[in-house]
Amino acid sequence: MTDHLLQLHGDVLAAMRRRPRNFAKLAFALAEDEEPTGRDQDDFRDRVASAGAGDELTALWHRTLTGWDLAEQADWSTSPPRTDERRADAYDRLGFDTALRKALDHAVPVFKEPGPTVISTTPTWWYSRDTAAVRSFYWSAYERLLRRKGWSDAAVAGLDEASHAVVERLADPTRPDAYGARGLVVGYVQSGKTANFTGVTAKAIDAGYRLVIVLGGTLNLLRGQTQRRLDMELIGQENILRGADPADPEALIGVDYQDDEDWPEKFVSHQGRPSVLGAFDIERLTTRDDDYKSLATGIRALEFDKQNRTQPLYAPENLHGAAARVMVVKKNKSVLSKLIKDLKKIGGPLLSEIPTLIIDDESDQASVNTTDPKKWEEGKVTRTAINGQISQLLGLLPRAQYVGYTATPFANVFVDPGDGDDIFPRDFLISLPRPTGYMGVQDFHDLDRTDESAVGSAERAHVRGIYDDAHGDRLAEALDAFILTGALKLYRAAQDPSLESHFRHHTMLVHESVRMAEHADLALRISSMWHQAGYTGQEGHSRLEALFTSDFLPFADHGLPTPASYEELRPHVSRARQLINSGGTPVLVVNGDTERDYDQPDLDFDRTPNVWKILVGGTKLSRGFTVEGLTVTYYRRRTQQADTLMQMGRWFGFRPGYRDLVRLYIGRAEPAGKTGTVDLYEAFEAVCRDEETFRAQLSRYATLIDGKPQVIPAQVPPLVSQHLSWLKPSARNKMFNAELVEIRSPGEWVEPTAYPTAPADLRHNAEVWRPVLDLLGADPVELPRDASSGSDSFEAQIGTLDHEALLKVLCDLRWSVPSAFSPHLESLLTAGEQGDGIDDWLVIVPRQTSSRRVEASVLGSAPLSLAHRSRRRGDVFGAIGEPKHREAALRIARANNRASRSGDETLKSLAGDRRGVVVLYPVVEEKPPALSPTGAIAPEQLVMAFGLVAPGSSSARKKGLVRFRTVDSTRSSFAIIERGADGS
Repeated sequence: MTDHLLQLHGDVLAAMRRRPRNFAKLAFALAEDEEPTGRDQDDFRDRVASAGAGDELTALWHRTLTGWDLAEQADWSTSPPRTDERRADAYDRLGFDTALRKALDHAVPVFKEPGPTVISTTPTWWYSRDTAAVRSFYWSAYERLLRRKGWSDAAVAGLDEASHAVVERLADPTRPDAYGARGLVVGYVQSGKTANFTGVTAKAIDAGYRLVIVLGGTLNLLRGQTQRRLDMELIGQENILRGADPADPEALIGVDYQDDEDWPEKFVSHQGRPSVLGAFDIERLTTRDDDYKSLATGIRALEFDKQNRTQPLYAPENLHGAAARVMVVKKNKSVLSKLIKDLKKIGGPLLSEIPTLIIDDESDQASVNTTDPKKWEEGKVTRTAINGQISQLLGLLPRAQYVGYTATPFANVFVDPGDGDDIFPRDFLISLPRPTGYMGVQDFHDLDRTDESAVGSAERAHVRGIYDDAHGDRLAEALDAFILTGALKLYRAAQDPSLESHFRHHTMLVHESVRMAEHADLALRISSMWHQAGYTGQEGHSRLEALFTSDFLPFADHGLPTPASYEELRPHVSRARQLINSGGTPVLVVNGDTERDYDQPDLDFDRTPNVWKILVGGTKLSRGFTVEGLTVTYYRRRTQQADTLMQMGRWFGFRPGYRDLVRLYIGRAEPAGKTGTVDLYEAFEAVCRDEETFRAQLSRYATLIDGKPQVIPAQVPPLVSQHLSWLKPSARNKMFNAELVEIRSPGEWVEPTAYPTAPADLRHNAEVWRPVLDLLGADPVELPRDASSGSDSFEAQIGTLDHEALLKVLCDLRWSVPSAFSPHLESLLTAGEQGDGIDDWLVIVPRQTSSRRVEASVLGSAPLSLAHRSRRRGDVFGAIGEPKHREAALRIARANNRASRSGDETLKSLAGDRRGVVVLYPVVEEKPPALSPTGAIAPEQLVMAFGLVAPGSSSARKKGLVRFRTVDSTRSSFAIIERGADGS
């Protein structure tokens, strides 16, 4: 039956093109009525008000209104996007009355969620919303499927916007001159990046891209997951069957997914062959079980039918009728070698016509070149295997667009922008917003708490230590939590059947070590603990009841069914135990170096009806592999790379119906070195702050000015932060191109040692410090090392200097190795941006008291005590400061802490909450120094050395920070962005 109202509205909106126009006038012009009727808006309002889920008219207006809400470039409105004012402007132009506006606002709320952050070169605007609407066969099918899966309007709109932002920054597939864009999309760990690149693929092939190569992980398991997802949600039943009769068993021999319990119901259906419906088919060059082996029909596999054989494939008349090819290949040397070999056989003329999209999932794994540039032959780049093969693919396919996807982008932004054959995101860098319903680091860490010593609400609800004083190791408690949360899921499904699909899988992850031998021992230990836990006896039930009452009931989500007492829950404990024990064991070990180690039926979340297991593993459970239904984690694994640590956070993700049940048991004092320990919970929080700092840097430069970007990706200072000294942003072999740009060390002694040797530079530095010497008091004061060691006090001349004056001095100094001090200087220059700032500095010039001391005047100053020091490595000195001087300075700079307020009154009187300390040492290298008859020393023979302690106010959290940025090899030794003359 024809939906006339839907047809009319579709025609009217199509006639509006890019901007809202008077709806009634356009409807009258397109309708066959002789005069307008006042019923139009009333009928529309009634339809919207009564529409149920899946109503196509409401969906049409949802797409339209949301598109207008989000448009960054809207010449019909002066209101900013994502605001009620922008929506009101649209209603005004449409001529809608108050009642209709109210109905539409209820059905389609203004989309105010943050959008993707985009840093890019100037877009060509070839892919407008109108262009996307004209050709949207596969995107529309994908959108409908997401809505059937229960995606909210806001979630679909967010994906639509984010995927559109990627596609519009690819090259126009019909452009005559070939161009290959390079981009990077940054998401969150297990946050739906696959959904985004599925949407990007759908829109890209709708727009004209005819070859899609997805680099889908380093294991068949991961590659197969990605293939299945694309087949299920994008390619669809008809393209998989390729004309085979689904009712004929013989015709289905060799066809994928006949053993998949979700086939065909959950696979998208196009209601016929797309080519018959006026669109185009998709041909798969890989299947769920078969990675790329060779082009099945040889060169013909990439021969495209052309309407006009005199024109190239990318000509619009040929492009939009041709079938698309899709392959999902493993990042494996032999697999990619076969692909490259086959492409070379086809030859350049044909390949040069094919608009290609290469999507690199987990692009910081295997894809980055990790060879050391210092070891390259002169003028020749040496590449690692996968990086070199990706470079070859891009070279063979001049119309190929490369889009990397990752949640840990540090290795990618450290790629040399000057290497034109590498994968640096030269054209765009897009940071996806945190999705609605996502449970990430912020849900486990109270990042905004002001009292660092207090336990925040997120930590109380979800985080537990590995040990407690009463029971020691809490692994047994974690097992109790696992069976208890399984029972709670069963209870909730019984009370609300709509939740049952969310509880198909229920898992626990135990990650202690990288060693496979230890995994086997641990699995045996867990299995023994499980079978001795007594879950069928009164002792076990009493223990579960106590845990339920103390640890789950207080944090339960009152919007979800939750039993008021353990007795209500008890019947479901038995069923949970049965599900976990199915197959004879509650534990699965997931590790190994070969594919067969992962080929376990009980681990197949796609084909196994219910995976209720405890997973023990290491690295292979850390990246790309989604642990479905993960509810309880016991984590003790330490690593020294931030990106590796973040990828191990498998507890991040979507937890519909059970996010209040999620528990993380994490090591708070794991052994490190011979005597040290590390707090892994603190480490994850530090990584989160590293990432948020990076995203904030992108947001700072994302706003267009007069329609043009402020900076392009190669100019963005990707200041990759490091909040913990032992936790580097990435592996050392991925940071060859990283330059240290900032070290923020509030409350710590910083001592530069790379002073110049040239006489002119030494004189210059003495002249720069000379005004500071006039600020010193004439009478020395006695400063104690600490309150209990009066015998180790020392005399010093002191004075104060405001922060801006010290910055002027430090910025003007010359160094033998400037990069040695510049990261510390950067932190002082930006102190006000990250903390409360610095008011002034106490300058201390220690005075020697021994009979052999030497004093001298510097450029006419009062006499100063000279310190003798030696250079140890080339131009670099050994230690400059003395322990007693350092400790006094530290006490003064830290005097706003309670521990430093007790003790010597002199130190307290010199301290200030926003005051730093500089200890200045006039250093001579010769002994004895050459002085003039008047007791002066030539500044060319003097090194004005110093050490300093910045106050806690210089950093927001009064903790250390390190930042890196990328160096462009084509710009000599300059960093990507240099500080301007005005300090900006």
